[in-house]
Amino acid sequence: MKIGIVKETFEGECRVAGTPKSIAKLKKQGFDVVVEAGAGAKADFGDDAYREAGAEVLDSAKDVWDAADILTKVRPASMDEVALAHEEQVVISLVSPAQNKELVSAFAEQKVTLLALDSIPRISRAQSMDVLSSMANIAGYRAVLEAANVYGSFFTGQTTAAGSVPPAKVLIIGAGVAGLAALGAARGLGAIVRAFDTRAAVREQVESLGGEFLEVEFEESGEGGGGYAKVMSPEFIEAEMALFMEQAKEVDIVITTALIPGRKAPILWTEDHVKAMKPGSVIVDMAAESGGNCECTEHRKSIHAHGVTVLGYSDLPSRMAHVSSDLFGTNIAHLSKELGKAEGFTIDHDNEITRGALILDKGEMMWPAPKKEVPEAPKAAPKPAPEPVAKTPEPEPSNAGKFIFNMLAIAMIAGWIGLRFGMGDESLSPELANFLQHFTVFVLACFVGWQVVWSVTAALHTPLMSVTNAISGIIIVGGILQAVGPTTSTPVLVGAAATLFATINIFGGFFVTKRMLHMFQK
Repeated sequence: MKIGIVKETFEGECRVAGTPKSIAKLKKQGFDVVVEAGAGAKADFGDDAYREAGAEVLDSAKDVWDAADILTKVRPASMDEVALAHEEQVVISLVSPAQNKELVSAFAEQKVTLLALDSIPRISRAQSMDVLSSMANIAGYRAVLEAANVYGSFFTGQTTAAGSVPPAKVLIIGAGVAGLAALGAARGLGAIVRAFDTRAAVREQVESLGGEFLEVEFEESGEGGGGYAKVMSPEFIEAEMALFMEQAKEVDIVITTALIPGRKAPILWTEDHVKAMKPGSVIVDMAAESGGNCECTEHRKSIHAHGVTVLGYSDLPSRMAHVSSDLFGTNIAHLSKELGKAEGFTIDHDNEITRGALILDKGEMMWPAPKKEVPEAPKAAPKPAPEPVAKTPEPEPSNAGKFIFNMLAIAMIAGWIGLRFGMGDESLSPELANFLQHFTVFVLACFVGWQVVWSVTAALHTPLMSVTNAISGIIIVGGILQAVGPTTSTPVLVGAAATLFATINIFGGFFVTKRMLHMFQK
């Protein structure tokens, strides 16, 4: 079977549905690949690179349409391209069947099998084929770059001799794939990022990326089908608008991503919100192609409204055409594998992924896919309540170690008192007086040290190790100074022992610290 890749005819589209990298994967699946000359030029993929990957480069789009059993595109086909299709040909591209009914009807007349990449069900098994997610990830990242290019200040805070500049505050409305990608990019640039979504389940994802999750004080779930948000009640929307008005006065950049499948994008940022923003602020409306989330958005344009720049670009993935095309082509390669590769290629109606993406089957309308009925689980009989069982009280943790040390400390203190006050000052020799002085310091150090370490929680023992290393360094210095005199004398032996044990403690501490730091290295 032959897979064809043609140049995109949509104005401003720079992506291509296959790259040398994805063609290599298709070749391994047994497909022959034909590519229109210049198809990847805008994405920096030359014809020679396609030839090296094993594809045949043909002169025109008509040659590719005529030769291909399966035709892949990025954007929905134009009517001129529909005329090039032939009976029983399989066309794979973005389609938006709810908005492009005329296109679907035209393909039906040609008895084409049409698969819509934007209708692939968003389930775990289909993630490798999910073009919407891979493109949304790029679009979210690019949205932040476009905002940074227009915004007249730093994203991260700056403190210089000339003065301080506060970090930018970014609000992201919609924490789906695009919103989370934008959040990560904005945080990477050093901005303070807040995110809002009607789905409370995304809070953890927002916070894990370093963002602050905003929510309204209103009990209503925003979970919709297929990972999208649903249309909310008027009461919820009123509370939402009030929250946005508060944020409008504070934030510098707003990125909106909210979409509802098959419907016009909801207006979430009204003209009043725009008026409330500070002059020089930026709005990036990623839903511009579906009508926009901002009331002031103009599709494909950058405009100024009430001192605010509003970007209505709908070609954000196309502005990173090289990587976008790579990911898009890889998604198609995974889908072709799901369809059975070249040898077993088939449109399986029992396959949840294939059936969800299928718009036309040899001209017969198959969209929308029937909803899969989930049988109700039989209700289990209630289990009898278990009889109460007497619990054996757990023994309290033993404090034997602490008790023993306290007794030793008391004995040492008692010994010191006996030595110090059991003799008169006249009977104290210089050697004994010196010994009592050092013994006093030793007893107090042991007692205080034990109490301090015992009282510190185990979680802080690692940073405490650094402190003990510093103390051990002091002990080494003291031990070296003490070890003066005959080799077999008590001060020399004690000083040498102190130096040895303190050295072991230092090296052991550094060794353990090094091992712990190694655990955090990738």
